[in-house]
Amino acid sequence: MRKKQRLGAAVVGLAVVGASLLATGSASSHGYTDQPISRQKLCANGTVTNCGDIQWEPQSVEGPKGFPAAGPADGTICAGGNSRFAQLDDPRGGTGWPTTRLTGGQTYTFRWQFTARHATTDFRYYLTKQGWDPTRKLTRAALDAQPFLIVPYGGKQPPATLSHEGTIPTGRTGHHVILAVWTIADTGNAFYACSDVQF
Repeated sequence: MRKKQRLGAAVVGLAVVGASLLATGSASSHGYTDQPISRQKLCANGTVTNCGDIQWEPQSVEGPKGFPAAGPADGTICAGGNSRFAQLDDPRGGTGWPTTRLTGGQTYTFRWQFTARHATTDFRYYLTKQGWDPTRKLTRAALDAQPFLIVPYGGKQPPATLSHEGTIPTGRTGHHVILAVWTIADTGNAFYACSDVQF
């Protein structure tokens, strides 16, 4: 009888350790933008189809931080460099992604949804240049080198939903992409979200 109790306790102990390891890995921190709506959210809510795995994991577009000096390679930016989510990098003919209408100079409320919180360095927002080619995959050369909005977060953990305001740049017409980057403070990664917008 004692042997059975010890064996049962050992199995329970291993299960607890295993669950703890799973809970503390990089999979424990996730998030995406839904305002303006991101490509991953459009896939998750069924607005866009043929998205592959991202339809089940809109919160998982995680890649190396340090953008634009480091981070995902050109052409893989919208997927965070993660080949599992390569459909996010597909321009879909340049007009295949639904867009959010914006006006240059307007104050806009950007919103993130988090399925798990994580210590945060900042949030950065980049916009494509006027004249970029929306039929090609996103590259650094297509984006303004400097973010138009930086929201420092001082290592704090965000709530489940976080909104902040910024001014949309002027001098744009037509289809553009906003790249949102959530930089994690205590890992080597960041989360990436591309939102298609129409000026």
